Amino acid sequence: MASFSTLSDIDLDRQVAVLSKELASLKRAVAKRGGAYYEDGRDAELDTYSDLAGRLRDAMPAIRKQGRVIERSARDHPAAAAAVGLVVLGLVASLLFSRR
Repeated sequence: MASFSTLSDIDLDRQVAVLSKELASLKRAVAKRGGAYYEDGRDAELDTYSDLAGRLRDAMPAIRKQGRVIERSARDHPAAAAAVGLVVLGLVASLLFSRR
């Protein structure tokens, strides 16, 4: 490695120019790779969303049927429904406050 006393201003300018070009090249390479990773992640996300939407669409009739059963049960037994609601609310509150 050359000492600073033997380097001229022209040599330093040349080295700075070379390093600037290398840095620009590295920035382009990172941008290309980052774009590819972004595209891959977006494609995977879209595939997952499509799969989830399809499964949910297939399960909707059963979910609606269970919802009607629960609604009918709540109408037939309002006190029990209120008790279950309070228990669920208490569990959620205890989970929220236990994390603090």
